[in-house]
Amino acid sequence: MKITPLHDWNLDPRQAVELQKQLACEVIKEDRFDAPVKTVAGIDLGYDAKNDTSRAVAVVLSFPELELLESAEALLPIQFPYVPGLLSFRETPVAIKALEKLTVTPDLILCDGQGLAHPRRFGIACHIGLITNVPTLGVAKSLLVGKFENLSETRGSTAPLIYKNEQVGMALRTKDRVQPVYVSVGHRISLVTATEYVLQCAPKYRLPETTRLADKMASYRKR
Repeated sequence: MKITPLHDWNLDPRQAVELQKQLACEVIKEDRFDAPVKTVAGIDLGYDAKNDTSRAVAVVLSFPELELLESAEALLPIQFPYVPGLLSFRETPVAIKALEKLTVTPDLILCDGQGLAHPRRFGIACHIGLITNVPTLGVAKSLLVGKFENLSETRGSTAPLIYKNEQVGMALRTKDRVQPVYVSVGHRISLVTATEYVLQCAPKYRLPETTRLADKMASYRKR
């Protein structure tokens, strides 16, 4: 997968905040697919504190079959401090390295994290989306910002995720009576479409298969 660098990574936290504010204005919040979605990608990210390295495993699945087509791994030294709200500057470089190793360019990337549901409307899904220029969404296991109300217990139920009087995402129930996931726009996709794809990619479990298989491959590679 060929990826063109978007900016320098040699930044301090103050510079990173300013860059987030600038890049947030470039996020496209409507559907801009180049072709029908036939492949979807997921990324698992982790850290090796002992060796001070970050690690990413990227997977590509067929869609709608959700069968594993390819996986790739990357390791990089950790170059950015842990700062809440700036995790994409710590995690995106190694995620991009893993994506670059893929021979299949996915039609859609599902990030295990936030997109617009972020204090500055620029989570890791937005960052990866802008850098790859591939339609990208965020599907997070926990809330970073926002609140929702009146979410039904049945699969497929949704409730707007509101932050500072603005809808920044969607709480989505992917399995009956199980905690929801939180969907938000990354880049080149609308929230409605993003929510539909997350539900289709999670036919059995709470998390989409992209996230589950990336985590499974990461665990296998560790062993």
